Amino acid sequence: MKELQYLNKYFAKYKYRFLLGIIITIAAQIFSLFTPELIGNSIKVIEQFTQDENASIGTVKSALYKNILLILATTIIAGFFTFLMRQTIIVMSRYVEFDLKNEVFTHYQRLTQNFYKQNRTGDLMSRISEDVGKVRMYVGPAVMYSLNTLIRFAVVIVYMYNISPKLTLYSLLPLPLLSYGIFKISSEIHKKSGLFQANLSTLSSFAQEMFSGIRVIKAYAIEKQKINEFEDLTKDSNEKAMSLAKTNSLFGPLMILLIGLSNLVVIYVGGMMYIDGTIPDIGVIAQFILYINMLTWPVASLGWVSSLVQEAEASQKRINEFLKIEPTIVNESKTNTPIKGKIEFKNVSFIYDDTNIKALENINFTVNPGETLAILGKTGSGKSSILTLISRLYDVTSGTVLIDEKPIQEVNLDDLRNNIGVVPQDAFLFSDSIKNNIKFGNENATDEEVINAAKKAVVHHNIENFTHQYETVLGERGITLSGGQKQRVSIARALIKNAPILLLDDCLSAVDTETEEAILTNLMEFCKDKTTLLVSHRISSAKNADKIIILEDGKIIQQGTHNQLVVEDGYYKELYFKQLSEKEIA
Repeated sequence: MKELQYLNKYFAKYKYRFLLGIIITIAAQIFSLFTPELIGNSIKVIEQFTQDENASIGTVKSALYKNILLILATTIIAGFFTFLMRQTIIVMSRYVEFDLKNEVFTHYQRLTQNFYKQNRTGDLMSRISEDVGKVRMYVGPAVMYSLNTLIRFAVVIVYMYNISPKLTLYSLLPLPLLSYGIFKISSEIHKKSGLFQANLSTLSSFAQEMFSGIRVIKAYAIEKQKINEFEDLTKDSNEKAMSLAKTNSLFGPLMILLIGLSNLVVIYVGGMMYIDGTIPDIGVIAQFILYINMLTWPVASLGWVSSLVQEAEASQKRINEFLKIEPTIVNESKTNTPIKGKIEFKNVSFIYDDTNIKALENINFTVNPGETLAILGKTGSGKSSILTLISRLYDVTSGTVLIDEKPIQEVNLDDLRNNIGVVPQDAFLFSDSIKNNIKFGNENATDEEVINAAKKAVVHHNIENFTHQYETVLGERGITLSGGQKQRVSIARALIKNAPILLLDDCLSAVDTETEEAILTNLMEFCKDKTTLLVSHRISSAKNADKIIILEDGKIIQQGTHNQLVVEDGYYKELYFKQLSEKEIA
């Protein structure tokens, strides 16, 4: 139960609804106890009638009719209170589920890049859906039936004790055996539930990965191989599920056996006490049998509730593991920070923690507002790493990144990212309309602004040719569009944000030369008052930049303007003549 203590804050939040549920549960149990007493009285009336020759049949009928009406009335009232009990406690569990899912999702958003590199998407989805669902079953049904059981036991046993302490003691003798059985079975359920939930997470991760990469799977014709791998995982999952189900199935027979023993004890001991005259009438035996059977479902539910609690604890433990992870990037400034756009790197070195790869070493450069810096270099030279440091997706290992001459850690993180427009190397689009994907950069943008951004990104004419134009709903990750179209929609999304800093990470790699020229012309006009960093493999994208730096193995090996570098022996000159000759051949 240690892991479930995390949920106490939610019980405190909804304490009034919870307390109301307890009061209603008590009322429901009190009214449900009238039925055995009334039935016992009815049998007593019949018994007295058979023993008294002068008794009137009309009196007996009148008493029975009265008891029947009372039984109906109290049963209806008890049922109504039971309905209200579910409306308070079960609805409370839905509120807790809502809050917990939002808490987990919010925490996911706070965690840094390293976290998502180390954890699979399917596992993250499993914890926010399957695991939170298991926890809700604890907060709702498990808590409700536990309260119901405790209150019913307390009330019923008090009633039974007031009638006959001796018969009560004998009828409850099987309960210690029941408690021991529940303890042993619950321990097994806890262990097997944890294994099952972990396997389910693996299964979800595998399926999610396969669905995301279905085009690659089909292209390489490895469907059968993946089906076999999935079958192996499902077989393992099925074995764990069946093992858990078998353990759960022991509860029912155990409960029925022990309740049956209690009934036999009541019949035998109660019968002997009636013969001895210890109890006044045979109606008491019937009353005790009904009381014992009233405990049947609560006692039987203990097994189910115990299973829910064990599963919920295993799930909450998995949730807590993530909630306890603190983001390595924190917003150290609580005051608003205006961003003008000056960026400066001073002796910056950076090593990725997860791989221990040294991405950057002793990097120095300055970009003033209104200037464009182009970054070129071979694959893996550290170009994209510079952009991630500016967005503060990572913190530097050594050195300092300055924004407007202030260390980036002192800049309000929300203000920093709100003032940066990013076009990533891998253009990610959401399963939404094209218009909403562009408006992601500015949710308050008008349709006219959306169209203008699309025109600047030279994708408007493509969108116009779609049947539903800007209302076209894209497939997952923008699969509906070509690579070049996705890049251009991503550029439009960054442009519509109109941020003072613009980071373009090789965002023109999938477009043809003519389209590239048109986009670059539009960007030159758009970016004239913005700080722009452009990562590229093409001289055509970099040549108009105010400054150019060339990276190799994380170090700056050349820097200057296009006119300076094109006459200087080195990487830039070689790349320029190579791409020029390729263009002439084409």
